[in-house]
Amino acid sequence: MNYGFVIDNRKCIGCHACSTACKSENEVPLGVYRTWVKYVETGAYPDVRRHFQVTRCNHCANPPCVRICPVTAMYQRADGIVEFDSRVCIGCKACMQACPYDAIYIDPESHTAAKCHYCSHRVELGLEPACVVVCPEHAIIAGDMDDPNSEISRILATQKVTVRKPEQGTAPKLFYIEGNDWSLHPTATERAPETFMWADVIPLHARPHSNGHAHGAQNGHAVGAEAAVASGALYPTTTKTAKSGVMIREPQPQGDPVGGPIHIGRGRMAEHMVQVAYNAQHKIPWHWPVPAYLVTKGIGAGVFMLLTLAFGLGLSPFDGAVASVSGFVSLLFIAATTGLLVYDLERPERFLSIVFRPQWKSWLTRGAFLLIGFSGIAGLWWLLETAALFNLLPAELSAALRLPLLWVGGMLAVGAAVYTAFLFGQAEGRDLWQSPLLPFHLVVQALMVGAGTLLVLDLFLTMPEALTQFTRMVFGVALLVDLFVTLVGEFSMPHATELAARAAHEISRGRYRRHFWQGSVLLGHVAPLAFMVLTFLFAPIAPLSAALAGLCAIAGLYFFEYAFVMAPQELPNS
Repeated sequence: MNYGFVIDNRKCIGCHACSTACKSENEVPLGVYRTWVKYVETGAYPDVRRHFQVTRCNHCANPPCVRICPVTAMYQRADGIVEFDSRVCIGCKACMQACPYDAIYIDPESHTAAKCHYCSHRVELGLEPACVVVCPEHAIIAGDMDDPNSEISRILATQKVTVRKPEQGTAPKLFYIEGNDWSLHPTATERAPETFMWADVIPLHARPHSNGHAHGAQNGHAVGAEAAVASGALYPTTTKTAKSGVMIREPQPQGDPVGGPIHIGRGRMAEHMVQVAYNAQHKIPWHWPVPAYLVTKGIGAGVFMLLTLAFGLGLSPFDGAVASVSGFVSLLFIAATTGLLVYDLERPERFLSIVFRPQWKSWLTRGAFLLIGFSGIAGLWWLLETAALFNLLPAELSAALRLPLLWVGGMLAVGAAVYTAFLFGQAEGRDLWQSPLLPFHLVVQALMVGAGTLLVLDLFLTMPEALTQFTRMVFGVALLVDLFVTLVGEFSMPHATELAARAAHEISRGRYRRHFWQGSVLLGHVAPLAFMVLTFLFAPIAPLSAALAGLCAIAGLYFFEYAFVMAPQELPNS
């Protein structure tokens, strides 16, 4: 058995019966949808047409959400239905990042992932999904695609159908008859929070840019009156506070020909060429804890990597006090990393499920065990060195185990630093994160902020001169390499997909340009390089200027990671 859907766009009338039936049958809470309808209007008045597209989980034959789930809460049944188990979900939201179709949401009541599950409870009783039964035009067809006598098999054999994003390699099993390009491709139309139907929502980012154009404008050309109105560029936006404390935006004038004709290139159109509206809001799963975790993980891993290189290769004489303090700092930041990861979970009390019921294909699971392994080895090394420092253990014991623990811990530190690149690679719904440079980039960033942290510690510790010089050298080289990789590798080279290019544009020239240019480039690279020049020119202030360079680099890395994490999530996949 192999279940799938066919949506006949020739018959769909946009009645939303499927959406309401789905919510009723599955007791879906308010504010979230398992099935929703996208409206797209094309053409210029009076030659216009409205298209409807029913959107939901595609029940992919190759589901990325299943691979990335760390606890098998998302799984694929033998009959092809992609199901979820809310009883074990930890709410990591990784499946939302992996889905190229925006089909997964966090249930506001259970705080676990949820989506269309093909009404599997009905299918097991020999019934059809609720949306199929309620559709007045029989525009939704469901069934076993392996059964040659089923209606869906006959349709697939005789009708030309299309799927969304076939290039993703997910093999979706949601097929459209007369699928419209404007509907199938989310980047074909501009999407803003103001275009949701039936609700006067407060947009998260609805404000004019500094150039005076509302969000959504490109090259100085407006994309619609709605965006201008919502941004306050044409009408002032006022808000009221409900008794619950929720901000409510007062309705603005509708239907007025504000701003005159729409400009497209050098031409003028009396109406929109394409207009889109939704009844399901695009959600951003990951926020500031994820960029913060990338920084703290980089510091924890980077400090230990530098200690491994310096002491393991004999580039610096061993110093017990420096080893004890630096090892503690490394462990402290790894502990902060774990805390941020747990904090970001919707069900943090289930965190240990990663350990007790791991799904080994997920890099969340592999990363968790890498962090545990690194913490264990680095913690043992630190305990031995600290105990020997205070004469609690024979110095010979710590000396005998020093190098083996250092090298094993150093390799685990590299794994801890780099595993996020492979986790991002499994987040197939975010094209910018699929960069082949990301593993190398994360290692460079870890060395940069790890060295920066040691330079700060150098203000308070008497580090061996050789270790200080080695740290400064690594810091300077890592700064230059990171700047080159960021400017040339990540943003100047052609991107594989349009979504990746648009996300990069949002970072370098769009909403996050200040995070990138002022935070990452200026504060995180130019300022540290300037401080390092002072370090080499003026010996009396060298420790202070080197420490300031390290602090600037750490702060700059957070700005970069924030933009890098947030920008791809702004782009919808439906």
